[in-house]
This record gives sequence, structure tokens and C-alpha cells, in this order.
Amino acid sequence: MHIPTEQVLVNLALYDGVRDDLQRDQGIWVGADGTIRAVGPVDDVLTEAGDARVVDLHGDHVMPGLTNMHVHLSLGLPGHFGDEVHRSNLAELVLLMADSARRTLHSGVTTARLVGESRYADFALRKGIERGAVDGPRIFTAGHALCCTGGHGWEADALEADGADGFRRLTRQQIRAGADLIKVCISGGIAGEFESIDTPQLLDDELAAVIRVAHDWGRKVTAHAGPAESVRRAVELGLDCVEHGYELTDEVTRLMAERGVWYVPTIVVSRCEQFFRDAGVPGWLMDRALSAGPRHWESLQHAIRNGVPIALGSDMPPHAGYDETTATVRELEFMVDAGMPVADALKSATIRPAQWLGQADTLGSVEVGKHADLLVLRDDPTRSVSALRTLHAVLKGGVSYRDDHGRLRDAR
Repeated sequence: MHIPTEQVLVNLALYDGVRDDLQRDQGIWVGADGTIRAVGPVDDVLTEAGDARVVDLHGDHVMPGLTNMHVHLSLGLPGHFGDEVHRSNLAELVLLMADSARRTLHSGVTTARLVGESRYADFALRKGIERGAVDGPRIFTAGHALCCTGGHGWEADALEADGADGFRRLTRQQIRAGADLIKVCISGGIAGEFESIDTPQLLDDELAAVIRVAHDWGRKVTAHAGPAESVRRAVELGLDCVEHGYELTDEVTRLMAERGVWYVPTIVVSRCEQFFRDAGVPGWLMDRALSAGPRHWESLQHAIRNGVPIALGSDMPPHAGYDETTATVRELEFMVDAGMPVADALKSATIRPAQWLGQADTLGSVEVGKHADLLVLRDDPTRSVSALRTLHAVLKGGVSYRDDHGRLRDAR
């Protein structure tokens, strides 16, 4: 079990997740409980912290830990990954997910929103991480995704139902298991062999039943969705968030912005040919994913232009290699390429996901009273999100889980 050490980080430049600019000559006092006790000009923080251990970061940059809002730790894509998941018993599955969780944390993702896992293993993993038995990000999970009979994700352990009563039952089952949110598949996608992206898959009364039950129990609902018409209907029924949105329109994104419906674009999944090849996915899946790319890109640009609240999510494993970085960082770079200002992109991976999760009082920024979930970079993230390629240290709750240069041990 990892125990936080009271320490003061000095000689650093800070992006705090609140202001858009960089603050130089800052100090961060991390308490023995793993929360931030003071942050500000270094001399003021040192005075306040007294004789706490001092760690010199040699002028590097500190920012909040990242949140990835579309994660599957038991990724069930057709191919090598899916085969490994499905032939594993429950104990083996938890170990596979624990390894992915550890890699996710080391990649700088200190919080992950899971949107469809297998055999309720995510709840055991969450408990292990919370108790300190397993290294991994803070987990918020939907449990199993929900779909209609034969709907998107059924091969990857989404639970099937038909009719409003069936979906009410499945929603309550996930809440009973401890789900923090509900994930429902309302259209086809790229990974279903006998569907297309624009196949509508839930009737209005079925989706309305999910939303009603979830909201009554204080949970939000996010939906795997491709076509604009399915998204429009879902938004009008009270949906909270859209995943992928492969074929959004200007009109629908305006409606999403008006209703405050969030968007997690996962833009990497329609332009990750090498990952698909490495995963051994069938040719039809790769062709469908890559051919969706141009329209998916337009969807993201519509959402940016019309002010839809956007949060980062990769769908690919957060730590997966992509263009000499990770899928998480590449997703951020793509969002900027599509027209999102750097300041907004950074917030889409820090404070804004915390807001959606209802955790803005404890996560998402470097402020007094919040968890000391911190990244240390060589380069300035406010100039370019590609600075995250220079990540070399990760703290979660004040504990160092990655320290490439040994600087967090260089204390006096």
C-alpha cells in the first residue's frame, strides 16, 4: 500500500487547470493525506509548509493529472484483445485489467471513466485500487454497457434487453452492482459485424426507461451513438453525454450545446490503422473504422464550432502506443488539429471531466483541498498539448507512481 509523504514541490512552472496561462516560480505543498494544502508563489508556500520535505523539480512544468472519459480495461474488440478477454477466467480477467490500469496510470491518466466492462470485474478492480492493493487510476464505471438483442457490443459483454421493462431491469442491475453512470448503445458502430454505424437500435420508450431510472437514482447516462438522428432523439429524451458521434450535424450539435449534452469524440478510433493491425482485427472492422474518419472529423468540428461541452476519451487503451506517444495524448493533439484551442483541449482532459463526474471539488485542477494528482513535464503544455509527450513523473494522491528522472526522490 502506498502512503503519501508530506512534501513541497518547488522550482516549477504551473498549469493549474483553472487559469489558461502558466504560473512560474510556484510551489505546491502536498499534505500527508495526499491532498494539496497550499499552492502559490514558492516563498509563501515554503513559509506555510514549515519543515516539510522539499522536492526540487528543476524548472519543469506541473499540471493536473489527466482524465480519460472513454476507457475499456477489458477491451473486447474482435481480434487478439477480444480473444484474450473471452478465454480468461474471472481471476485472469481481473489481472489483465489490473495490468492495463497500471499502464494507464503511468501514462498520466489519473482518473478513468469506464464505459463497458466484462463480468463485473471492474468493481473488484475499483475496490482494489481504492484500498491501495493495485496501482491504477481513480475509477468511475458504468459496469456493463446495455444494448438491444444483437445490438452494438453484445459480443463484448454488453448486456442485452428488449422493451422498456427489460432496460429498466438492466439499469437497476448496474446501479445495484455499484455503477457510477449508465452506458447504453443506441446505434450501430464500427465493431459490430452485422450492423452499420447508422443502424438505430433502441426505441424511444427503451431509452427513456434507462434515462428515467438512472436519473431517479442520481446517475447520468452516456450513449454510444453514430448517426445524427439517433443522437437528436436521445438528446430530446434527456441524454447526458454522447460517445463517438460519428455522423453529427451542425443542427444536432447546436441542440446538444443548447441542452448541455456533453460529447466524448474518441477521434482516434477512426484513424488508428496501425493499432488495428497490431490488434489483429478483421478487415471489415478496419475498413469501417477508417472509412468513418472523414465524417467523424466533421462531427468533431461541428461540436467545437457550436460550443458543445467536450471531454477527452480515447476508446483505445489510454496507454496504447500511437505515433510515438499514447492514444490519450494523440486524442488531444487531434482535437487541437480539428480547431479546439489549446486551453480548451487541456481543460477537456482535466477540470471539465471532473465537472461531468460531479467531482470538481476534489479533482481536475491544482487547488487547495483537492487530491494531489499531478503530472510533471519537461515542456510547457499551455503552448502545445504535445508537451505531454515529455511527461516523466506521475503522482496520484501525493504518491509517486512514475519518476523517470528520480527527481521526486531528490529531496532535502
